Amino acid sequence: MQKGKASLVFERPAYLAATASVAGQKEGEGPLAGGIDRIEPDPMFGAENWEQAESAMQKQTADLALEKGHIHRRDVRYLFAGDLLGQLIATSFGTVDLEIPLFGLYGACSTMGEALSLGAMCVDGGHADLVLAMASSHYATAEKQFRFPLAYGNQRSQSAAWTVTGCGAAVLSSKRPAGMSVRIAAVTTGRMVDLGVRDAMNMGAAMAPAAWDTIWQNFLDLGVDADYYDRIITGDLGDTGQKILLDFAREKGQDLSGKHMDCGLEIYDRKTQDVHAGGSGCGCSAVTLCAMILPRLLRGDWKRVLFLPTGALLSGMSSNEGQSIPGIAHAVVLERCDDSVKG
Repeated sequence: MQKGKASLVFERPAYLAATASVAGQKEGEGPLAGGIDRIEPDPMFGAENWEQAESAMQKQTADLALEKGHIHRRDVRYLFAGDLLGQLIATSFGTVDLEIPLFGLYGACSTMGEALSLGAMCVDGGHADLVLAMASSHYATAEKQFRFPLAYGNQRSQSAAWTVTGCGAAVLSSKRPAGMSVRIAAVTTGRMVDLGVRDAMNMGAAMAPAAWDTIWQNFLDLGVDADYYDRIITGDLGDTGQKILLDFAREKGQDLSGKHMDCGLEIYDRKTQDVHAGGSGCGCSAVTLCAMILPRLLRGDWKRVLFLPTGALLSGMSSNEGQSIPGIAHAVVLERCDDSVKG
């Protein structure tokens, strides 16, 4: 199972049994609208404050994923979930009614990759037959915690990204569904990479070095190169971070320009939506996974994808104190399989 320094190749891979995505109105006006399960026009989700709104969004998404998979919550062994807020309050309040044993995760915007990785390890190790992985973010809660309250009306730089109001959930199963399905074949766990970026309005630059570090480690561990994948999809580098990532790859003799996609560049239309560098947040990669990546794998557009949610590990406190912004990225190898292909 162990491959190289930081990767696992699973003998008993976890299969994506069901997924669901819920997002806000702005995301519902973007290119992925047709793939999002539920678009909520009320940014408050019927709640009294922004934090409760994100919790309500998580509950909706988890319930919808279980409903789509015809799975009762009592049959789910573990829940791996997280968000961007202090003490994971969106997750802790949002999932309490599910009554599923919870591992609360904080990997910033890489949380969905972390949740899928740990869930797949649980399934492969025989510790669970059904696991729920989930991550969320909300534009208003993130702005309030990391930048400025919305009422302040601060000006955003062109390198800043727009935090996605959205949540994605995936049920991982030890049993392979009939017909076409997607499995988690391998994972590469990222390490902290800090090149001294201090601009909290340019998190793409902070995360890009970590993204390339994990991609390169995946290549080394598995003995592959970019041609092994149909697409290499990062979480939320945005326009600025993507350019930096491609430069890192070229320095190693790897041309990712025809392979790389970024969830932050897919979820919004930057020509018609005022999002500056693109989308960000835990919900960015989670929603894009459920609304676009997995459907394209199931349709047969792609056979194998390296899904790589990216995270900038800062807080309002560390940023205000002038500390640098470490980055991290967790890679998940997603493969399409059907009844005609063994394994």
